[in-house]
Amino acid sequence: QVQLVESGGGLVQPGGSLRLSCAASGTGSIFSINVMGWYRQSPGKQRELVAAVTSGGSTNYADSVKGRFTISRDSAKNTMYLQMNSLKPEDTAVYYCNAGVRRYYSDNYDLYWGQGTQVTVSS
Repeated sequence: QVQLVESGGGLVQPGGSLRLSCAASGTGSIFSINVMGWYRQSPGKQRELVAAVTSGGSTNYADSVKGRFTISRDSAKNTMYLQMNSLKPEDTAVYYCNAGVRRYYSDNYDLYWGQGTQVTVSS
């Protein structure tokens, strides 16, 4: 079984920084991971893409976070990060990670989600 575990959320003042991590466990069964991404959802709103990174290192960001957030991954550790700087109150949300995972003895990539970590930006 593959699990994604997020960490690093919390309460921060406007203008502050946080670093989120997403680690894929069950690594003994993971053959490869293609795209990994961060999404967020705040009350009353749909879940939206924040940033994504491919296995080749290509990145994509939502316009609202460009220049403030940086996504990265350590493929050897099956771990992804989101460095969030210059945080704003509107960044407050539950942040979820996802990953396309191919397991051994499978030809398919399946999408897995983490349980989410709360980020609150408030003074």
